[in-house]
Amino acid sequence: MSFLRRRKGTDSSKSQNLRCNIVKEDEKNNLYESPRKESYNSKKWSCWDKGLTVNHPVVFVPGIVTGGLELWEGHQCAEGLFRKRLWGGSFGELYKRLEVIREASIKLTDFYMKLIPLCWAQHMSLDNETGLDPPGIRVRPVSGLVAADYFAAGYFVWAVLIANLAQIGYEEKTMYMAAYDWRLSFQNTEVRDQTLSRIKSNIELMVATNGGKKVVVIPHSMGVLYFLHFMKWVEAPPPMGGGGGSEWCAKHIKAVMNIGGPFLGVPKSVSGLFSVEARDIAIARTFAPGFLDKDVFGLQTFQHLMRMTRTWDSTMSMIPKGGETIWGGLDWSPEGSSFNSGAKTLRNNSINNTDQIPNINLANMKNVNYGRIISFGKDVAEAHSSKIERVDLLDSMKADMLANLTNCDIWIEYHDIGDHRIKAVADYKVYTAGSILDLLHFVSPKLMARGGAHFSYGIADNLDDPKYQHYKYWSNPLETKLPDAPDMEIYSMYGVGIPTERAYVYKVTTATDCSIPFQIDTSAEGGSEDSCLKGGVFSADGDETVPVLSAGLMAAKGWRGKTRFNPSGIPTYIREYSHAPPANLLEGRGTQSGAHVDIMGNFALIEDVIRVAAGATGKELGGDHVYSYIFKWAERINLQL
Repeated sequence: MSFLRRRKGTDSSKSQNLRCNIVKEDEKNNLYESPRKESYNSKKWSCWDKGLTVNHPVVFVPGIVTGGLELWEGHQCAEGLFRKRLWGGSFGELYKRLEVIREASIKLTDFYMKLIPLCWAQHMSLDNETGLDPPGIRVRPVSGLVAADYFAAGYFVWAVLIANLAQIGYEEKTMYMAAYDWRLSFQNTEVRDQTLSRIKSNIELMVATNGGKKVVVIPHSMGVLYFLHFMKWVEAPPPMGGGGGSEWCAKHIKAVMNIGGPFLGVPKSVSGLFSVEARDIAIARTFAPGFLDKDVFGLQTFQHLMRMTRTWDSTMSMIPKGGETIWGGLDWSPEGSSFNSGAKTLRNNSINNTDQIPNINLANMKNVNYGRIISFGKDVAEAHSSKIERVDLLDSMKADMLANLTNCDIWIEYHDIGDHRIKAVADYKVYTAGSILDLLHFVSPKLMARGGAHFSYGIADNLDDPKYQHYKYWSNPLETKLPDAPDMEIYSMYGVGIPTERAYVYKVTTATDCSIPFQIDTSAEGGSEDSCLKGGVFSADGDETVPVLSAGLMAAKGWRGKTRFNPSGIPTYIREYSHAPPANLLEGRGTQSGAHVDIMGNFALIEDVIRVAAGATGKELGGDHVYSYIFKWAERINLQL
């Protein structure tokens, strides 16, 4: 047995009994049974505090793509796959079926070999008009803790945290996975599956059967936005809301511990919608080799992925919110200049409740204008706005659409807008958070028409305006109020010190008429080893997915003390975890990782969660734990609190 390696500067006396043990795989399975095993060389790190016991029930809220989905009804190509996973786990029985065909050396034409992955994509897609089930297809979320313990074989999500909670006595009656269909808009999870009602009922049951102890809710990634939506839904009167009343959250929730929360959106959602060049797809390829490669789907892999993912309305919840006020404009951004994103220089471990870390190497600071989320050309990204000649995109939007009449195997919305409009997109040169919505309406009108009914991206002038009672505003923290629950606590917990997508350099492709016309210009480089521009992507500080600005601003400013967004003054705490790569193979993906998903195995984060679940408060954890410049950046943003 060995002691948990502690963050430098922390008060070890506050958790001196917290120990980390190596639990063999068979021993772990006696505590928490899962059909999939984590590959830590047949051993599992586990940590727990010998003096802590079960106290508050725990609710997990998974994020996008990490929860399993299974087939309940499908077309003929999916015959025999009833209740088999199409997403997560072994990543689909359809993939297994394809492998069986290959191994049996059955001679099929390329056309028939492509039918299997196309069948998968068809069943993973939602209706492009309604955002709900297509005719004859029902794919539903897996239930229970196994819904999101592992994303794929050997790739944990919640499993390590679950196993550690089990070490102090937690089990399924005191842990609940609030699984939902992460493809749907948040309100549509209630319309189709009554998921929000089920979460409400389960939380009420857990409180009632655990001596009235309030729950600790732990959302991750997009689950953070989903639970924001839930907290407004549960208070609102029916039929739009759950009818719990304004005191429901105060009566049932001790703390909300948000992990990797994209509160204000993520720039990578823009690249994902614009050209399907998000890292989530690359991760999926890693864990299912060959399944998404062009030799399976053919030469139009990205077209198939675009057609599928653009039916997932939930992706629109992560479009950057707050416009240029939050994300910056043509010639400014809150970050101003960025730390050396390649060298990870933020490594001061002292804890100051709201003090910034002073000893940054200024030689590594680079002037980067992150406000230009999309620039067509590196020269455009770097030039002053007065030097950029632009064509008015709105005038082009008014022009008649001349559809691309090329006969393409797979239809995407780009085929409807015509070459002259594609040229107009590039000729506008630069897109900030204030013009990104116009761009997306221009290139994906059906998606944005559906999204406009479910999500909003502004900053409220008057939160008492009755219009903000509509569900489209509930997942935007800039257009809604926190619950009237002054005894509740809210944590923003996220990794720092990893280059994270913040802005992009794009180009128009010269490929065929059936291709996606825009690509990140991977030849765009900053010109020096420590540049924040690499491969067409400008990086800022974050957890590899969510920039610090999005994860931390609300807790640092928008909700800090009594504000118009937090009228009851719910205490908020920032807990940043400085990224460190694995020290050895025993650590697997790292026990001190700050990466967006790997942080779920970070011992410091697990320690914080366990202590709060066992009854500790944010003050007892030590208050804020900050490595980044989030408080300085917050000073540059006017939220009219």
